[in-house]
Amino acid sequence: MAEATAIESPSAAPGPVAGPVPVGHARAWLRFFRSELRQVFLRRRNLLLLAVVALFPILIGVGLRLASHPSGGGGGGGGGGLSFVTELTGNGIFLSFIALSILLTLVMPVVVAVVAGDSIAGEAGYGTLRYLLAVPAGRTRLLAVKYGVIVVFALAVTFVVTGVALATGAVLFPIGPVTLLSGTTVSLAEGIGRLVFVSLYVAAAMAALGAIGLAISTLTEHAIGAIAALVIFVVASEVADQVPQFAVIQPYLPTHWWNSFDSLLRVPIDSSTLLKGLLSFAVYLVIFGSFAWARFTTADVTS
Repeated sequence: MAEATAIESPSAAPGPVAGPVPVGHARAWLRFFRSELRQVFLRRRNLLLLAVVALFPILIGVGLRLASHPSGGGGGGGGGGLSFVTELTGNGIFLSFIALSILLTLVMPVVVAVVAGDSIAGEAGYGTLRYLLAVPAGRTRLLAVKYGVIVVFALAVTFVVTGVALATGAVLFPIGPVTLLSGTTVSLAEGIGRLVFVSLYVAAAMAALGAIGLAISTLTEHAIGAIAALVIFVVASEVADQVPQFAVIQPYLPTHWWNSFDSLLRVPIDSSTLLKGLLSFAVYLVIFGSFAWARFTTADVTS
């Protein structure tokens, strides 16, 4: 905590500042950001979560490999669902898309929720937040750094899933030119390029979820409560998205556009759907980010 307190000192200097101070201020931001990154990525709980996330694509790949080569004469009972899975897994790169689609339903949101929900509430619960806020002017900076770390963690989770799934797919299935969902075949290099953009889209969805979690985290000093609230929020949104009677509000639900990354697997790319999804993520980021800032910069969060 001494390091975090020292970081606040540049903004505490009285009177007007000149010349080299902005550079020192930027270094203070960067030093604080690196410190928070170390805290998050070296925490054993978070490393375990990343390991669990990395395990899922392997299990999915092995399961799909076994499903594509059924033992015995029961293969005819698979129906259209099995044939669709077999078609997708005909190229190992599709394992990344399948893994992202499956893990987006709950696993990835839970992992991001743990870090986002703990971001402020955990510091308040452990009593370390008052040290980080020794200088009142540092609240906005602290909140920005905390959210920046959440975004980096969301990127890490997404690319762990993508990378492990791609490696597993290359081992278990053929790798070559990619036949997209629209029926067009593109080169492997272009297919991997589309996979990168798919991963960035998913990471943007998780970053928006992180903003919601950050806002919830400012409302309590109990990290478990903040994490649970965010998970319930995600589950409620996903359930409502499946109920036909809620069709009017479904486009406005935070989870509605998460799986719209399949728009990148078509020729031409369905840019309209992608933009709607990104706009939805941006709106949730602005609304809940603003709420988190308003709450955190005005309320007594250290009591």
